[in-house]
Amino acid sequence: MMKVLLSNVVNGCRVGSITEVGRHGNKVLEFPGCLLYTRCGSAPHLTYDVLQKLDTVPEGVQITLPTLAEQHHVVKDFQQGIGKFTGMEDFFLYCSVQDPAVREATGYNFNKGVSVWGPGGRIKLEVADFMAIQKAFRPDWYQCLCDGDTASADTSTKRVRKSVDRTLNFLDQCLEIHQKSQELKGSEILGVIEGGDLLEERLRSARETCKRPVAGFVLDGFQSFAMERETRKNLLKAVLEVLPEDKPRIIHAVSRPDEVLEAVECGVDFFDSSFPYQVTERGCALVFPFSKRSHSDVCDETMIQGPDDSSQETTENQHCRGSIEDKRSQRTKFEMDLNDKEKYACDFRPVLPGCSCYCCQNHSRAYIHHLLQTGELLARVLLMMHNFHHYFGFFAAIRESLHQGTFQELKTMVTQRTK
Repeated sequence: MMKVLLSNVVNGCRVGSITEVGRHGNKVLEFPGCLLYTRCGSAPHLTYDVLQKLDTVPEGVQITLPTLAEQHHVVKDFQQGIGKFTGMEDFFLYCSVQDPAVREATGYNFNKGVSVWGPGGRIKLEVADFMAIQKAFRPDWYQCLCDGDTASADTSTKRVRKSVDRTLNFLDQCLEIHQKSQELKGSEILGVIEGGDLLEERLRSARETCKRPVAGFVLDGFQSFAMERETRKNLLKAVLEVLPEDKPRIIHAVSRPDEVLEAVECGVDFFDSSFPYQVTERGCALVFPFSKRSHSDVCDETMIQGPDDSSQETTENQHCRGSIEDKRSQRTKFEMDLNDKEKYACDFRPVLPGCSCYCCQNHSRAYIHHLLQTGELLARVLLMMHNFHHYFGFFAAIRESLHQGTFQELKTMVTQRTK
């Protein structure tokens, strides 16, 4: 049976591990940690063999339902689950309702279900449809069907309350089917905390979800574009105080380094790793420092001169339904824009001096710039390798800092470039 082992709680930050997790009870997940972000069941741009070249790949993998929902009949006929089907059977698999790298379309949910957007367009999922997919996929954990369509600034209080009511209703229906299902024996269902930016509704959602037999909690709707930073921080603190300490907490679409550190301080355990993918899609490389030893020779000029304030992301994220958040205007000060001809066409240094990833050990900024300009697929492969490597190392540094009592030093190091 799954066990949450807290090594320490430092000023709200939780550090520890979850043991005996997975359908076979043989996995260990360390937290604070992130899940490997996937599309169509595999790491973006990377084959399984290339993925193995990365250091510190997380044990946990996030399966994004919109990218796979249309194939669930094939997976069902396969009869061995999504892990075996995608070649990821050695990982711990968590299935999320939405894709954190894509801005969720608004106005398409309904009383009996929600909408997700696959390659072929809109997919309407009622509880029975959703649970049929989970039976075919057989993940280790899966997020309950939820109505998270409350991110818009003009969402009414009535609509927020309805989202909480719907999500609780969906959870009850999912639990009923889950408990009777032989296919989902060994799988765990996670309850979802909704409530928009209303404290009263967030707390109601949290308290009611705690009454159900869920294995953990998903904190939904805390994206940068959904609310101001201070509002998010206050809501997270209030909600997490209500949740039991012996169950994991996952948050979606909060994966920028500064946002991650704030959420860790509030008590969040697990994050998605969609941010490295979004950076890769922009033709950029992560270069923010998190270790004095390995990044002592990183110069200020590697940081792009771009927007960082969370408040302006609200306008930046105005893109059409289903599009990847890859606009150049969304670059952050955590990344280097290798599309820049003036800076990098003749720069033969590694992407990030001191980085041990395959990309930095074997290729230069100029080469990556050339690949981007010529539209070579290899550009995204190499950038994805570097960005995942850097991001996973960041989480290892967070855990180490919490064990050593240097978390505030790490936070200063990561965020000072954004001020």
